[in-house]
Amino acid sequence: MYQLLDGKLLSAQIKEEIKLEVESLMAQGKRAPNLVAVIVGNDPASETYVNSKARNCEAVGMQSSVIRLDENISEEKLLQQINLLNNDKNVDGFIVQMPLPKHINEQKIIETISPEKDVDGFHPINLGKMMLGQEAFVSATPMGIMEMLKRYNIDTKGKHAVVIGRSNIVGTPISLLLSRNTNPGNCTVTLCHSQTKNLKEICLQADIIVAAIGKKHFVTADMVKDGAVIIDVGINRIAGEKKIYGDVDFDNVAPKSSFITPVPGGVGLMTIVSLMLNTLKSAKAKR
Repeated sequence: MYQLLDGKLLSAQIKEEIKLEVESLMAQGKRAPNLVAVIVGNDPASETYVNSKARNCEAVGMQSSVIRLDENISEEKLLQQINLLNNDKNVDGFIVQMPLPKHINEQKIIETISPEKDVDGFHPINLGKMMLGQEAFVSATPMGIMEMLKRYNIDTKGKHAVVIGRSNIVGTPISLLLSRNTNPGNCTVTLCHSQTKNLKEICLQADIIVAAIGKKHFVTADMVKDGAVIIDVGINRIAGEKKIYGDVDFDNVAPKSSFITPVPGGVGLMTIVSLMLNTLKSAKAKR
C-alpha cells in the first residue's frame, strides 16, 4: 500500500514554524519579512499562484503585496520597477511571475533581480552557487521536493533517481540536489528529456522518479517498478476544464509506488512554503 506525500499537511506544519519565527522577529522589535510579487498581464494561472502566495504570507504574519503591470508595459519600464524593488530596504524578496509577454526578454529580467532578493532562486549567481554547494537561494520547487523527502524520512542514499525534464527551474537543479553528498541526496541520477532514448526502460530502473516534463499523465504504470517513490511536479491545464492534471497517471501508478505526491495537494504547496522560507532567510540575513 502506497503512502501519500501530503503537501497540504506538510506545508501547514512548515507554515506554523515560519509563523513562530516571524513572531520572534517582531517580538525583538523588527519588522515582518516582506515578499513582493510582480505580475505582468492577467494570465489566469499566474493570478491564481500569486494570490495564493499573498494569502499564505498573510497567514504566517509576513507582509506581502502584488504589483500588477499592464501586459503592454515596455521592457525598460519593467526593469525600472525591478530596480526600485532592488533598492527598497523594506523588501526582503521579490519575484517576477513567469511567463512574461513575448516582447520582454525573461532572462534579462531574471538577471536584473538582485541575487540577495532573488527568492525564486533563478538568478545565475544563485544557480551557480547552488551547483557549487555554496549558500544560496535554491529554486522553490526543487527546495520543496528536498524538504518533502527529508520530512517523510525517505531513504535516498545510493538510490537511482530518474528526473524527467531538464528545465533550469526544476529538472536541472533537482538532479544536482539529489546527487549531492547530503541527506536527502547521495542518489545516482539520470536526467532524461525529450531526446532521451529508451525512456521507459530507464524509468523501470528508477527507485525515485521526478516527473517535471509538463505533459498530462506522461508517466504511466508500465514505466514504474514496484515500490518506486514518485514525485509529480506537473500542473497541466486542459482548455475548458477547471481540473488540473499531473505528469503522472496517479490512479494507475499509485498502487505500484511506495510513496507518491498528489496533484493538486503535493509539490505545488511545497513550492509556496519554500518561497516563504527563502524570504524569511533573506530577512534574517539583513538583521
